[in-house]
Amino acid sequence: MDWKKRSLRELARMICGDEEAGPYFPYRSSSYLTEFFEDCDLEYVHDGSTRWRWVADRLEEVMALPQQSPQLPPDPFIRIIQTLLDSGEAQTGDDDRACALSAVNTVLRREGWEVFYDDGAIAQMRHIKTNTIAQLVNPHRPLSSVEIARGKHLSDYLDRCSEDELIEEVLLPLFRQLGFHRITAAGHKDKALEYGKDVWMKYTLPTLHVLYFGIQAKKGKLDSAGVGKSGNANVAEIHNQVSMMLGHEIFDPELNRRVLVDHAFIVAGGEITKQARNWLGGKLDASKRSQVMFMDRGDILNLFITTNLPLPAGALPKQPAEDDEIPF
Repeated sequence: MDWKKRSLRELARMICGDEEAGPYFPYRSSSYLTEFFEDCDLEYVHDGSTRWRWVADRLEEVMALPQQSPQLPPDPFIRIIQTLLDSGEAQTGDDDRACALSAVNTVLRREGWEVFYDDGAIAQMRHIKTNTIAQLVNPHRPLSSVEIARGKHLSDYLDRCSEDELIEEVLLPLFRQLGFHRITAAGHKDKALEYGKDVWMKYTLPTLHVLYFGIQAKKGKLDSAGVGKSGNANVAEIHNQVSMMLGHEIFDPELNRRVLVDHAFIVAGGEITKQARNWLGGKLDASKRSQVMFMDRGDILNLFITTNLPLPAGALPKQPAEDDEIPF
């Protein structure tokens, strides 16, 4: 990812806390610059040269590191921005770091990005054009109390939403945030044209090779019972749809040709039982089995919350009306 040298120089002066960057950033001497990069998990040791120039050179090195996606900055750069805007380093007269945030955004917007504080007071980078958040995603990390509460609201929403709402309000924003593109929802108006998939999408590897994915989504629990409960989906139905998905071509308008789906996601808004996974694995041959991946409610919640996506409108907690009685 190539950024203007001017932008990296200005960020370097903010990291150094030079006068040119304004009074909103702490001054960092040689040893503190080394500590700053240690906090970013980078083994850079200041060599005694001009501070801002040395930092600008290190930022250029960081921007040349491998990226999680061609559209996103490298993970170490995200950590640098988060450390630079650490809410615990507020300066006098800028207690909420609003001035520091504005100064950093002046630089980032030149490159098509902006930064904001999330509910946990952590700085997050967002691509202005695509609204993609460049985050260090670890869906298995411990969640904060705020994230747990958001997960509860989303889980309640998954209990009552329709299958189309699951796709449109939850899955499409999630997969866009995870770096998939050309995401196309088949919808449920014309079943004859779905060929077993609710969504198809593309993912570009760092080598610039492209993989195609199909999604078969079900609202509730996915089980292998002979007679399923109301709201549950039977894995035998999924077997037919997955077979159709992997066997039918899709038309990619960007390439102007038809292509096969490389992998199939089976997504359930509820639980996917172990028996259902095993049954489907036994029915598919070895080649197709390796093409199938599962996502259940737990996976959706963890990914949706740790990527800091805004909750769907229907999942937001209800605000009390002004004329509601407040219990004492």
